[in-house]
Amino acid sequence: MAGVKLCFPKCRDFQCTKRALKLSGREAWCTWTSDPCEPKSCNYAICPKRQLLDNGVCGLSIKRKTQESTRPEDIFRDEIKVKGKLMRKTGEKRIF
Repeated sequence: MAGVKLCFPKCRDFQCTKRALKLSGREAWCTWTSDPCEPKSCNYAICPKRQLLDNGVCGLSIKRKTQESTRPEDIFRDEIKVKGKLMRKTGEKRIF
């Protein structure tokens, strides 16, 4: 996956649920486990934007691949019979 970034503790959206994250210089330290903070393997790492994926990847760095399975022409193939107010307002008995 090209362009995918791992979550890191100095991200502005990163939070520790135990509030045990201490930033000292270039290193982020977890006071709960007395180890360097690693969001990939930590159970207490969260993202308030809900973008932290299970494998430690930041969901904001992933681009979605979407495809339209139906075309707009396929949706309105049949004509719809109208009655009452709609017929009076449009002036037609069938639409589409």
